[in-house]
Amino acid sequence: QVQLEESGGGVVQPGGSLQLSCAASGLGFSDYPLGWIRQAPGKEREFVAAISLNSVTEYADFVKGRFTISRDNAKNTVYLQMNSLKLEDTSVYYCAWSRSGILSGQAHGYESWGQGTQVTVSS
Repeated sequence: QVQLEESGGGVVQPGGSLQLSCAASGLGFSDYPLGWIRQAPGKEREFVAAISLNSVTEYADFVKGRFTISRDNAKNTVYLQMNSLKLEDTSVYYCAWSRSGILSGQAHGYESWGQGTQVTVSS
């Protein structure tokens, strides 16, 4: 059974930074692309970022230059460094994996079983 546990969310002012972490178990961690998906209340899930087996990355346009995704296969952990946070980044962020093995730039390309971590950007 795949388990994804997100952490690192919190409340931050606009322009601030947070780093999210996702610890994965129950899958061959180094065998699949991993990503982050977010969902705000009343909104559709949005693709944020993803990283392939060999660390090729894919980002949504609205986070390019601000967010950085990385993975540590030895620790079965994927990270999302979020800088220059904006009010509109407020959302629940979910860790997800690509069962197909495709590095997709779409939310529907990923599956997520984590509880998510809340990121709130507020002044």
